[in-house]
Amino acid sequence: MSFMVGELVTRESYQHDILFRISSVSNQSAVLHGEDIRLEADALLEDLEKVPERDIEKIKIKGKEKEDYSFRLFRQDYQLMKEKRTYESTSGYQQDSNFFQLPARVLHLDGDRLYLKKCIDLYQRMGLQVHGLYVDEKEMPNEIGRLVKKIQPDMIVITGHDAFSRNKGEKNDIRAYRHSKYFVDTVREARAIVPNVDQLVIFAGACQSHFESLIRAGANFASSPSRINIHALDPVYITAKVAYTSFMDKVSVYEALRNTLTGEKGLGGIETKGLLRTGMPYVKEDLTSD
Repeated sequence: MSFMVGELVTRESYQHDILFRISSVSNQSAVLHGEDIRLEADALLEDLEKVPERDIEKIKIKGKEKEDYSFRLFRQDYQLMKEKRTYESTSGYQQDSNFFQLPARVLHLDGDRLYLKKCIDLYQRMGLQVHGLYVDEKEMPNEIGRLVKKIQPDMIVITGHDAFSRNKGEKNDIRAYRHSKYFVDTVREARAIVPNVDQLVIFAGACQSHFESLIRAGANFASSPSRINIHALDPVYITAKVAYTSFMDKVSVYEALRNTLTGEKGLGGIETKGLLRTGMPYVKEDLTSD
């Protein structure tokens, strides 16, 4: 059976547990990227099975239901945070609501173009402005310094694909991971420019990434404590929680993970200050003036 780049497949040896799309084909093997999870894997072509169109639709509907549920949780959380900001900015509703907000600047580096598009769509749905860039994981350490100085972000997302391979070493050996080393080096480069974990908030990692090394390198949030797969959109939910929390408040790890699709087995981090700042008065632009 012939396979083409972009086709959706599953692996027979893993009981067809994960939906992949083919990233590249070489000789009798293929590089696979998870369709909804940030996992990269190698597989023999003989182990692959194409997924019928009717099954793809069922899988996508089920996946969208999970994504919509997480988004509803986020909206509830956002509404509570908005009410709290309004209450505090109006001295307990005793003054007019006449304040403005300074949004956080987010830089999102992604090793997957399709994931990046999905994430940007969700950022926009949440009302967040983001500088989203596709960068190959191996090139991220070389690019991050220039980008931090140019964009001056308040938060950076460093993600793409990853995977742990038992054939390459033990779980505590970073050389046994496909891209964890590059994520770690990228975090270190960013921290060399902005050492304070509250002035620059960093999320780093993908499926099965070496969580401990990413946190030691300076990430506020990272994957994956239990070396499990994470959903492609999880970094966005963590970003939104931090971005919409006042800089006067801290974001607990539990609060940051509550609206993600993966949860604490796949994600973790440290207590971090929020990034949102409010000011007053709000001045409406006069479009009639010269």
